[in-house]
Amino acid sequence: MQPIQMVDLNNQYLKIKNQVDEAVLDVIASSKFINGPAVQEFAANLSGYLKVKHVIPCANGTDALQIAMMALNLQPGDEVILPAFTYVATAEVIALLRLKPIMVDVDPKTFLIDISKIEPAITSKTKAIVPVHLFGQCADMESIMQIAARHSLYVIEDTAQAIGADYTLGNGKISKAGTIGTIGATSFFPSKNLGCMGDGGAMFTNDDELAKRLKMIANHGQSVQYVHDDIGVNSRLDTIQAAILNVKLKYLDVYAQARNHVADFYDVAFANHPNLLPPVRVKNSTHVFHQYTLQTCGIDRDHMRKWLAEKSIPSMVYYPIPLHWQKAYASSDFPKGSLPVTEQLCSCVISLPISTEMSSDQLEYIVKHVKDYCKEFAK
Repeated sequence: MQPIQMVDLNNQYLKIKNQVDEAVLDVIASSKFINGPAVQEFAANLSGYLKVKHVIPCANGTDALQIAMMALNLQPGDEVILPAFTYVATAEVIALLRLKPIMVDVDPKTFLIDISKIEPAITSKTKAIVPVHLFGQCADMESIMQIAARHSLYVIEDTAQAIGADYTLGNGKISKAGTIGTIGATSFFPSKNLGCMGDGGAMFTNDDELAKRLKMIANHGQSVQYVHDDIGVNSRLDTIQAAILNVKLKYLDVYAQARNHVADFYDVAFANHPNLLPPVRVKNSTHVFHQYTLQTCGIDRDHMRKWLAEKSIPSMVYYPIPLHWQKAYASSDFPKGSLPVTEQLCSCVISLPISTEMSSDQLEYIVKHVKDYCKEFAK
């Protein structure tokens, strides 16, 4: 059995090595390293895949969120609603722009923003909602868009973990994650479902004028060279990374199927387990399983991680400390106990290895030892 990794990027690369190597060497031979043809080609290909009018590449997923908020002309003091159970980048860009992050709790079964908590958090200063499609499936976008319409709010979808997921609206229309709100933002960090071999990100929108503004801000605030109409940033997707992504985009749905195969195996193995609660899949979204995250009960989660590591089984905790407990984001508005679901999840969740290259013997080995731990150490 090969060593188990959380995400096996090397074996994934080896399967498409010739295509990736050729794409990279083509960029090197062209010497067009910045904004080369592969960047525009990738933007067009991803636009076609997502069925969205505009894809604007940028340097990383954090920049994508920041540029989105800059393009919407959000001003210092404006409030932005986001789930408390998320990676720090979602709140980070809000704080960097001197906006006010308003954290709300999440659903205890799906880990997604709790729709019932959004409207009570809206004030006269609220300008946007940032739903996070955590771990690979979409938040309840139809309800979120209805709330946003009632209160004239923007919606910025953080789809860094769910690119390729399908969301079915009440009228039967199917849209890709990140294409429903005002702007979608994603990351191409190497471990993502669509990951490059460095840093990368992108923004999506169907609004022509907004697309122009996003592109301008990402390019030093200029639409014409040396003419700066607004304050911008320098955020580019490297041409080599775009060339790699062009190759990997062809396999995105295949990768999602492979991840679902792993998730299905885990679901069956841990069904009705007294100490392990498998993730719940929502009805109106497909799941691309960026992570496979269990909730633990009656066992010491951190001790289990150490015990599994001794058996050469990696695991991760996404996320160990609630955002509102972090020193950088602590506020009297969100004292300990104010977001109980998030606080509980941070204490009990564990993510098991899931990748496109996992073998049956690896999965059986992981499941056996997870169950063995529970038998031996359950309280």
